[in-house]
Amino acid sequence: MTTINFRYLGEQDMIAAGVTDIARCTDVMEETLILLRNGDYMMAGENGNSHGAMITFPQVPVHAGMPADGPDRRFMAMPAYLGGRFGTTGVKWYGSNAANRTKGLPRSIHLFTLNDTDTGAPMAVMSANLLSAYRTGAVPGVGVKHLARQDAKVAAVVGPGVIAKSVIDATLTLRPGIDTVTIKGRSAAGVESFASYIRENFPQVTNIVAAESIAEAIKDADVVMATTTTDIAGSEAFPYFRKQDIKPGALLLLPAAARFDDDFIINDARLVLDARGLYDAWAEEYDTQAYQLLGIPGTHFHDLMRAGQLPEAKLEEIADIATGAIPARRNDEEIILYSVGGMPVEDVAWATDLYHSAEEKNIGQVLNLWQSPVLA
Repeated sequence: MTTINFRYLGEQDMIAAGVTDIARCTDVMEETLILLRNGDYMMAGENGNSHGAMITFPQVPVHAGMPADGPDRRFMAMPAYLGGRFGTTGVKWYGSNAANRTKGLPRSIHLFTLNDTDTGAPMAVMSANLLSAYRTGAVPGVGVKHLARQDAKVAAVVGPGVIAKSVIDATLTLRPGIDTVTIKGRSAAGVESFASYIRENFPQVTNIVAAESIAEAIKDADVVMATTTTDIAGSEAFPYFRKQDIKPGALLLLPAAARFDDDFIINDARLVLDARGLYDAWAEEYDTQAYQLLGIPGTHFHDLMRAGQLPEAKLEEIADIATGAIPARRNDEEIILYSVGGMPVEDVAWATDLYHSAEEKNIGQVLNLWQSPVLA
């Protein structure tokens, strides 16, 4: 048969297929991270670990019509293959521009294509903003599952935006005993919008506090979420978390920009990465500029390691914790920094899982690519 059909899933179709099921997504992300640790995957680049290929723009374009650089202004393609029970290949493609918010649009607009690994034929084309958001929250969720204190009562959010919503979903789902959330945002409106989201979705949270500073927000927090967009001004503008402000025993979830004192990183904190290979690839691609450009704290951990200031053994991987190869929480006082970079294999995993659900339930539209190819 030479006929190729594929399934189109719009955003409402993705919801019907289960894209917002954060508990299920967390389990899928845990499975994915273990496959990465075992090497059963491929991503872009000669190193097989690249985040993807990105188009950025000059600060002062010389050609009419070319965009100028701006906050989060880029196009990016993120391809990957994932083995195990998935066995699929796919690519997330998106354009991003912080100015979209003035138009009522998300900062990034995502589309995902899932392909048959053998033939390359498309299996599905998906609306991917929710796909991306929920897998972004579920990877920190794996950290919450294994590393957050069981008796956690307080969560703190620094940067109450879109990323924070999926991360708080995972945190409050996996630690339902949390009854207090403190929020530090850039505007009162942003804080209140996020507070409303919590009230509507998590009635177990009985105390929501707007904090005036990071120190105030995190001082009693058992789980801290750093979910602020990277600033083009570099690390000096990243949210700064002082050791003395962090509660002993806290887990810090770091899927976005954050800054810590080097002495704290080297001598006091426990450091956990989502996947070591990603940080190796970023170091190869960006050298010491990775942290300035991306903001992900693990890139700075990697810089310190390469500079000989941090023992390599301090960079642990969450998959080794999930499989029991190394201990989870060693005591109730250790402070854990869990760096999350985000990888296209995660999109492939969640997309594949949702595709199978859509197939079983006949969700979305089946479209025809061709009955028989004109050129073959």
